[in-house]
This record gives sequence, C-alpha cells and structure tokens, in this order.
Amino acid sequence: MKEFLEIYEQNRDKIEFFIQESLKNIGDLSNYEKYNFNDIFNVFPSLELVYLVDKNSKTQTSPNYYRKKIDNKAINKDRSYLISRVEFKDINMAFSTPYISSATRSSCITVTIKENDKIILLDFRIDVLLERLNLIELNKPFHTATKFFYMLSGFSMIALSTFIILYSLYDFITFVLFKEGIELEVIFKPIIALTLGIAIFDLAKTILEQEVFFKSYSKNSRVETKMITKFLITIIIALSIEALIVVFKIAIDDYHNMINALYLITGISLILIALAVFIHLTKKK
Repeated sequence: MKEFLEIYEQNRDKIEFFIQESLKNIGDLSNYEKYNFNDIFNVFPSLELVYLVDKNSKTQTSPNYYRKKIDNKAINKDRSYLISRVEFKDINMAFSTPYISSATRSSCITVTIKENDKIILLDFRIDVLLERLNLIELNKPFHTATKFFYMLSGFSMIALSTFIILYSLYDFITFVLFKEGIELEVIFKPIIALTLGIAIFDLAKTILEQEVFFKSYSKNSRVETKMITKFLITIIIALSIEALIVVFKIAIDDYHNMINALYLITGISLILIALAVFIHLTKKK
C-alpha cells in the first residue's frame, strides 16, 4: 500500500483531473440510481462503492451499491464524519485523502459530489485506478502464477533450512551419546549447518515478504541491498568457521598444508572487502 500511496501522491493532480472531467461528462449521477449505478461501474473499473447521503441531515439515504451486490444495512447511518473531512472548492466536488475502507477493506479515495439535496459518494480503489491510468503494471494471471511459484519456493526453502538444522542437531547428539570421544570438528560442523540454515531461512523469509504477503510492484533498492548484505554476511560467517576448522586440523596433522588454509582465508577476506565496497557504494548512492 505504501507504494500505491507514493505513486498516487506524485500523480494526484492528474488523477483528480481525470476523475473530475470524466464525471462531468457523465452528467447528473442521480439519474443512474434507478439502474443501481451499473453504467457508472462500467465506465470506472476502479469504482467499488456508491451511496447517497442527505445534504441536510448527513444520513445515508440509499443502500451501498457495489459492483455486483447491494447492501441495505447502511441505510440511515450517520455520515457527517465523512462529509466534515472533505473540502468543497469552486465545483460541487471534493476528493478525500487515501484511506482503508471499512466496507471493502481496500485502500481507496472517496469522491464527494453535491447534487440538489443529495450528496453522492464514490469510492475508487487506488491500485485499480493507478493500473487503469498506466501508472503501475498489474497482470493478474501472471501475478498469480509468480506468487504461487515464489510461495512454493519460499516454503520449500524454509522446510529445507528446518531439515538442515534438525539433522545437524540429531547428528551431534547421536555422536555425543553413542560414540566415544569427541573432536573439535564435531562441534563446529553443527554450527556451520545452523548458520547455513539461518541464511536459507532468512532468504526465504525475504522472498515471501516481498513477493507473496506484501507484494512489491516497484523495485526497492533498499530491500534488495539489505537482502544481499544479510545473506552474504551469513555465508562469510559460515566460511570463516570452516576456515577455522581447517586451520586447527592442519595445525594438528600437517603444517605443510597450511598454505591451503591461507588460500581459504584470503578468499573470505576478498569476499568481505567486496561486501564492504558494495555497502559503501549503496550508501553513497
């Protein structure tokens, strides 16, 4: 929703002008009430709710007209709190600020129009409105398919990370309880597995947050940078632990192979330097 609001605020004047001119061309909206405003819904795909309020008493005099249904429960409700929040200018039309509709549970704006002794309120859904004006791109079949793919991949990664963590703990407990003696490598291996499990889980959580539960329709460089940084830091920690194990094993067994540990530590250092440069450049930008 935050993205929608930002795009809406950037193009607010254009959007309001479009709606205003379109409603002017339609004429008196009261004439469409006997047809349940079906023609108005056909003109505006983003329109999701229409109702009428008495100009004097500020009580609702009509049902809630939705695109495919009518709700009579809202008749005689006091709408003075809504009317008081809008400011009519030279024309008998006013636009509300974006908000979450209690009737539809979606982000919308309300256009209020004065006609004779009536006030007509029209709720426009923001995401559909922005799509119709080509300010965002929404393809529902493609979005559904990609959402399902990301959901399957995300939960599969969570299941895999859970398996890695549980198996590493099982292997460690089994070794301690049923085998004699304990080695330093036996302690460090579960730590590496746990670290990798956290890295996989964190990546899966980010994918589910950005692509499934809180779908992002624009590129957010901050989120991408944060995801890459967290993942690389976790990998560097796992590699550092592995390098520490290699150093200990070579120190115990054969000093002549110490150069291999140096290569591994040098590679980790290069990754760390590259990450530091990446973070510096992104912050500078």
